Amino acid sequence: MPRYLVTAFFARLADEGTAVAVVMLAVARTGSAAHGAFVLTAWMAPHVLAAPLAGALAERARRPRLFHCGALGGFALAISAVAFSVGRLPLPLVLVVAAAGGCCGPIVSGGLSSLISRLLPAGAERDRAYSWDAVVYNAAAVGGPGAAGLLASAVSPAAAMLALSAAAACACALTALLPLRADIGAEVPAGTEAPARAEGATETPTGAEAPTGTEAFTGAEASPMAPTRLRRDLADGLRTVWRERELRAITAATCLAFTGIGALTTTGVLLATHLGSAGAGGLLMTAFAVGALAGTLGLTRVRPTVSPQRLAVIGLAGTALGLAAAASAPSVPVAAACFAVAGAFDGLVLTVTLRLRADHSPTRRRTQVFTIGAGLKMSAAAAGSALAGLATAGTAREYLAGIALVQAAAALLYVLTRRDARRGTRREVSGGRCGPGAGRSRPSVRPRS
Repeated sequence: MPRYLVTAFFARLADEGTAVAVVMLAVARTGSAAHGAFVLTAWMAPHVLAAPLAGALAERARRPRLFHCGALGGFALAISAVAFSVGRLPLPLVLVVAAAGGCCGPIVSGGLSSLISRLLPAGAERDRAYSWDAVVYNAAAVGGPGAAGLLASAVSPAAAMLALSAAAACACALTALLPLRADIGAEVPAGTEAPARAEGATETPTGAEAPTGTEAFTGAEASPMAPTRLRRDLADGLRTVWRERELRAITAATCLAFTGIGALTTTGVLLATHLGSAGAGGLLMTAFAVGALAGTLGLTRVRPTVSPQRLAVIGLAGTALGLAAAASAPSVPVAAACFAVAGAFDGLVLTVTLRLRADHSPTRRRTQVFTIGAGLKMSAAAAGSALAGLATAGTAREYLAGIALVQAAAALLYVLTRRDARRGTRREVSGGRCGPGAGRSRPSVRPRS
């Protein structure tokens, strides 16, 4: 697991740092930040379109280690190509290169997290692993932009881009050393039912063919799933996210929440300007990122006694309260403290999101679930960032209060989506049975969380 965490950190460090370095590089070579904004948009835009395809290809790969090495290698090459081409080649060509690199983004942001199921069996140890994975996300969010800015200032923006490319290349090399195995066990998503075993029946002996619908853990890297058409795999991945109650609820809620989070950087800078300290916008976002890192680290040390579903609501509501307090802060230090509190709760949401995706996705669709969820969140953040372009320093408080309201709405959406789906399930169960057992479902394979 430590080897995986180092791999994920280098990959996400490169991803987070590129967003800052490419804009600084464009300003240095062209004198226009708009040039860098266009390149950054091309880098982020493919996430929502490439995510289902990247997840489906990862699931179909007979050698998942080789597939992820290839994706990370392409990611590293794309960063180097962008570093060479910005300001030197025509903008359309640069955008094509950036879009190609962005197609590898879903593997970096979501696909790597799905590898945890190939490293650890389900249980408390895997839950802690997802908490540490969330720590890596937030550590990269803090370290990536900081390292890129420091290198760009001390050496040059191009050197910063090449260093980030080297970090992605290190992640590629480390992925080749990960002890990946076939997805562990014949797991069934939480909330689904399995037919009861006949009394006296024995388990499938080692080496025997597993029943249809299950996947045996063989210890080999190759996945035992039967070959299917790519088009069907794409549709099945999207259908899984939509039909599974927990996946649909957490995906809808986090996408709505990230519409607000995407606008937070611009709004934070404007709020600092409104409070009389134009250069403190970075401080507010650093406080948010450090708070998120502290929140995820806290979850690795403490085993929560409440369910992940309740933690998701607590996290979204806490983020809303922290940002609402920041909207009325009288000074930058108070606003920074409020941003840190909001970030701590946002880190909680990220950890819970990773756990829910892993617990409620079928084994053969798990990578798709992770990449689709990550792609949708990135696209929602891009939309929020675009909406923030209408804000001014004079309206920063109102925009920040609106972002807080969006977080509260995401918490409400999560609760309502789960409740409506549960009611539909109960009606279906009641309509399919009669007699004393009507309206009650049989126990699931794993306890409902």
